[in-house]
Amino acid sequence: MKSAIHDLLRAAVATLVADGQFDASTLPLPQLDRTRDPAHGDLATNLALVLAKQFGTKPRELAQQLVNALPASPVLARVEIAGPGFINFFLTDTAYHAVIPQILDTGCNFGRSQHGAGKRVQVEFVSANPTGPLHVGHGRGAAYGAVVADLLAAIGFDVHREYYVNDAGRQMDILGTSVWLRYLELCGEDVRFPSNGYKGDYVWDIAATLHREHGDVYRVDAAEVLAGVPLDAANADEPAREDGDKEAHIDGLIAAAKRLLGDNRYRYVFELGLNVILDDIRADLASFGVEYQEWFSERSLTERGAVNRAIERLRSGGHLYEQDGALWFRSTAFGDEKDRVVVRENGQMTYFASDIAYHMDKLERGFERVIDIWGADHHGYIPRVKAALTALGDDVTRLEVLLVQFAILYRGGEKAQMSTRSGEFVTLRQLRNDVGCDAARFFYVMRRCEQHLDFDLDLAKSQSADNPVYYVQYAHARVSSVLRQAVEKGLALEPSAGVTNLELLTTAHELALVRTLSRYPELVETAALRAEPHQLTQYLRELANEFHTYYNAQQFLVPDAALRDARLKLILATRQVLRNGLSLLGVSAPESM
Repeated sequence: MKSAIHDLLRAAVATLVADGQFDASTLPLPQLDRTRDPAHGDLATNLALVLAKQFGTKPRELAQQLVNALPASPVLARVEIAGPGFINFFLTDTAYHAVIPQILDTGCNFGRSQHGAGKRVQVEFVSANPTGPLHVGHGRGAAYGAVVADLLAAIGFDVHREYYVNDAGRQMDILGTSVWLRYLELCGEDVRFPSNGYKGDYVWDIAATLHREHGDVYRVDAAEVLAGVPLDAANADEPAREDGDKEAHIDGLIAAAKRLLGDNRYRYVFELGLNVILDDIRADLASFGVEYQEWFSERSLTERGAVNRAIERLRSGGHLYEQDGALWFRSTAFGDEKDRVVVRENGQMTYFASDIAYHMDKLERGFERVIDIWGADHHGYIPRVKAALTALGDDVTRLEVLLVQFAILYRGGEKAQMSTRSGEFVTLRQLRNDVGCDAARFFYVMRRCEQHLDFDLDLAKSQSADNPVYYVQYAHARVSSVLRQAVEKGLALEPSAGVTNLELLTTAHELALVRTLSRYPELVETAALRAEPHQLTQYLRELANEFHTYYNAQQFLVPDAALRDARLKLILATRQVLRNGLSLLGVSAPESM
């Protein structure tokens, strides 16, 4: 719809240019927007206001010249000039009717475009540490990232979906040590579990696998494990000790595990914990309809020398300095609130050093746009990462970081607690089993990513008009029900080709429905470019509401064959757009409910 008016405006501008009134090389492309008030037409442009000052013409006078130069077109009912020089376009019913055969002809491709053709985009999302199962908070990032990626792909971008696997560093050492300590308990050793260890049942399961397959091979006397280890601040059996330090305690246990097991045995326990949890995460996301082109290993950055190379680039640029035995990045010079350590006093690289190398690697792979989708608790990382890229001389405008707020699950009106370390959390798998993938995917993207999401479990499971995903899916199923009724009545299901009979669609419900259908391609493009999947959920709810209203007001399988044909075309087009939109959300479109 917009493209037809764009073409008319370009033709009008070309006429003015041919008359010598303008320099064609300086003219912007006309901007068209949907009007909010039907009294102002269907589409409006501010082109006359944009050009008027540049060419010394009053906006309304220029608007009139543009209107006078518009070619005649069957899509235009009339054109009006409003306010200081806006041009409002009123479209004919015929113009809207034409979208119905377009939808039916293009099918699942309706709404797709080549807007981003030839442009490579990387979307990195979820990337949860493989230290435990995915919880419902991770689920929101998964749903949001998957839909953003699919929307971009729908408008032609070459999208690379990536999961950054944090398979190195202290948190993974804590996991490996937690597994080993539980294993020692299964061997009969009396080792109090550290307050800062990972306490979930999944740690017991991994430890049980280790014990079942290897017996006492990894057993060490508890006294040896605890020898020289600083006291814990608290544990399950004793009150908090004022002289204890939970961080020093867990670090001491990690050091003891590495020393007592040796490199090979410690690496086996470490890899067992990593691989079991990572395999679980892969399976969990796949069951949630989330697939990746690449699972990128953090360790590979060190193994390939990328971390050292990034540090050397910063060093050669004069952006590093030594202090207290550590190596610091002068990130305050690039807008960060404080300088950051990249190499600790013990010689170990920090997580930040790996982050610098990872983003350097992303840009070196040639992506024109890099989208990071992080949890809202990582907002402080944005300025430091951008500072590092700027210091490296990279184009920081290619990086976009989107923050996803927490999803809070309410069950029976009570808030569920989530903590990976304590093991008290609701997993994504539990949520999927409870409400299903469709409801979870739809609910997760109903709000802007930066808004908090209260996930109402009871509503997600209800079969009522109050449940938005059910309401949209039911609209799709209702169309299929009409088709089944037609078969039962022996009526032809194949509608006529083209725009035949569509002029009979004249009721207010029909015209409102077809106007909403015409907006779908624009909606997909806008939602993709702005990374706003919630726009699609809102649109589908609006479309479903208009269909349900139409369904309740009109009969489709009427005796008049021509009118029946037109109405079947309209509801088939509606079903197709509902199906296309639900597909982009990763939600099924059932034939019956």
